[in-house]
Amino acid sequence: MQRYLLMTLGWLAVILATVGVVLPLLPTTPFLLLAAWCFARSSPRFHHWLLHRSVFGRYLRYWQQHRAMPPGAKGRAVLFTLLTFAFSLWMVSILWLRLLLLAILCILLIFIIRLPVVDEGQQNP
Repeated sequence: MQRYLLMTLGWLAVILATVGVVLPLLPTTPFLLLAAWCFARSSPRFHHWLLHRSVFGRYLRYWQQHRAMPPGAKGRAVLFTLLTFAFSLWMVSILWLRLLLLAILCILLIFIIRLPVVDEGQQNP
C-alpha cells in the first residue's frame, strides 16, 4: 500500500514540476526532488527513468552528485524566470500584486544566483 502511495505522489510531483516549468509561481525543483525521493523508495524503474530518461534527469543527477547545477543551467534558469515573470507583470494590472510579484522575483533570482555551478573538471555525471 505504501509503495503505491509513494508512486502516486511521485507522479503527481512530476506533473506539478512539469507545469511549474511554465508557471512562474509554481516551483519545479522541489517537486522534482520529491518525485526522486518517492521513486527511490517505491519503484527503481521509475527512479531510473526520472534520472536517466526524463528531461529533468541531467539536473537531478548533477544535484545528487555535486549539489550544484550543470554548466549553462543557471543562465537558462535566470532567463526563463525573467521571461515568465515579465509576462506575469505585463498581465497583472493591480499594483499590490505587481509589487508582490517583483518581490518574489527578486528573492527567486537571489536564490538561483547563489546556487553553485559544477566546475569543468567535475563534469562527469
